Amino acid sequence: MRLVGPNGEQVGIVRIEDALRLAREADLDLVEVAAQARPPVCKLMDYGKFKYESAQKARESRRNQQQTVIKEQKLRPKIDPHDYETKKGHVTRFLGQGHKVKVTIMFRGREQSRPELGFRLLQRLAEDVGELGYVEATPKQDGRNMTMVLAPNKKPQKAPRANQEQAAEPAPEPAS
Repeated sequence: MRLVGPNGEQVGIVRIEDALRLAREADLDLVEVAAQARPPVCKLMDYGKFKYESAQKARESRRNQQQTVIKEQKLRPKIDPHDYETKKGHVTRFLGQGHKVKVTIMFRGREQSRPELGFRLLQRLAEDVGELGYVEATPKQDGRNMTMVLAPNKKPQKAPRANQEQAAEPAPEPAS
């Protein structure tokens, strides 16, 4: 087997018995890192420390991941203009915060025979919020509901904290 030392240096090709003896002398573990290689590659390392560090790296990478949040906004096909503007404001706010938005149109009774009304409403909403987001999933009928998913164009821009504090405090007036 090919043996790699504890600091990453190449020891060379050694017998298994010699590698185990070296591991015992160094008070380390002999770990097979590439079983498919010819000859197989083993490394002298502290396996407990290796597992701990890999768990720490995995935890750190999970912490740095962005959690995607999908907000939902429900509409009806016969929505009043003011209600539409309110719902559009909510969608705009969600997209501005960097969240995806699932827009659902609920059909009842005879409205189910006119899905084109819901399709037109979703198209209008997509056009109205076009500068903030794009259509990720096109409108499709799903039983009594029609859904569409909007995603933000880019990550929300947050002003640096120093700029926010300066904006909050009025500028000092020059003394005359």
